[in-house]
Formats: sequence, C-alpha cells, structure tokens
Amino acid sequence: MTVASLDDVDLAAKLSKAEGLERLGAAQRRLLTLRLQAGGQIGGGDLGPPLCVLFEGWDASGKGGAIRRLTAPLDPRHVNVAQFAAPNAREKRHHFLWRFWPELPGWGGMAVLDRSWYGRVLVERVEGFAEQAEWERAYDEIVSFERGLCGEGVVLVKFWMHVSEKAQRDRFNSRKRDPLKSWKLTDEDWRNVAKRAEYERAVSDMLRYTDHRYAPWRVIAAENKPYARVAVVEAVIEALEQGLRDAGQQPISLDAML
Repeated sequence: MTVASLDDVDLAAKLSKAEGLERLGAAQRRLLTLRLQAGGQIGGGDLGPPLCVLFEGWDASGKGGAIRRLTAPLDPRHVNVAQFAAPNAREKRHHFLWRFWPELPGWGGMAVLDRSWYGRVLVERVEGFAEQAEWERAYDEIVSFERGLCGEGVVLVKFWMHVSEKAQRDRFNSRKRDPLKSWKLTDEDWRNVAKRAEYERAVSDMLRYTDHRYAPWRVIAAENKPYARVAVVEAVIEALEQGLRDAGQQPISLDAML
C-alpha cells in the first residue's frame, strides 16, 4: 500500500507464512529477471536505469529482514548495500548530502541504502545534532536532490517501515531475551523509543514535505513480517518495470523466454 501518512497505514495487514513464502518466491524470481535485464545480462544487452532503494523506519521494524529478502535472489556483484550511521568528523565538514554520492548506482546498477539522507530531518532534528534552520531547509534540499537524480533516470524507491509503539517494545524485549540478537539492542534504542512522540512528529513532517511524484514514499505496514517483505519486493518490481518503460525498454517476461 502506497501512502504518505502514518495514519493511513493498516497495521493489521498480514499474510500467512505459507502465502507469504509463495508470493515472496514468485516476486524474487521476477525481480531477478528484471535486474538481469537492467544489468544487460539478458535481453538486448542495453543497460537499464539505476535502481536505488532506501529504507527508513522505526528501530526493530524489520528493515534488515526486508533488505535480505530483497537482495537474496541477486548476484552480490550486481547490488551494493550501504549502511549509514552518524557522520564522521570528515563527513561533517561537507554538505550533509555529500557522503551519499559514492554509494549511488549508475546505469545498470542497484544500490540499497539502510538509512539515508533522511537522517537530517529525523534523528539529527530530534536529537539536536542539526540546527533548526538546517533541518528545516533540508526538506527542499532533499526534494531537489531527488528530482535531479530521477531526472537523470534513477528509479528511486523510498520505504518507511512502520510498526506501533507496542510492537516495537515487544520486539525490543524479544531481542533482549535472545542471546543471538541482544547485541542489536542498545541503550540508544530505548532512549529513542522514549522519544516516540517527537519522532512521530518528525516522520509525519518528512512524509508531508518530501513525498513527490518522482519519488513517492511507500509506508509499509511491518507488524506482520511476511506481509512487509512481500510488499517491499513487489513495490520494487513495480517501480523497476515502470523505470524500464520510461527508459524505452519493455520489461522482459521470463515465460516468453522459455
């Protein structure tokens, strides 16, 4: 479901495990076909548009699991997964968008961003790492930046993985009890959930001011993991198929090739 408001998300959306696996498998196969086409490995050999998929969302909302399912069918040489944390001292000397440029894909390429330039209007806003004037002007800077990318042919897919505060706390407690997952949980995570209301205001503003026709936000109901993972992969397929058409290339049907 594609919306640009947290209030419009149906967090009860779900798929059974069996249906989720069936749809996910079909979607992964379709994505692999499209990526091979865009990379020039099958079809006429022409490179397809750059594909950039960025993930934002609540801590413990399932970004990592969604990224794994999205990239699982792909040759690791054909996709770049980049993770972004707080900028280092060198990066702080530049405009906040500077550090993201090297990770962006070229024609035929694909990049997945685990966190992104939206940190300026989320964590940097809420935690006071950016001045109010800085994060307020960042909305227009980000939209201009994205429009420029899309004007060059980039297919930009933006996800906000959404869960309720209760679901987030339940997942935190589950991680705390699991010795193989407890390393994911930090004191900062608990501090962030204590500021949930402030972050919700920041997220709502982000969706309102940076949702545009070139790169709309896709808010994913992520409390049911099978549903969220399928929704992510199917949304990327839809965007890539349209991107290929916009580039003058007809998306390949695997059945027609057999």
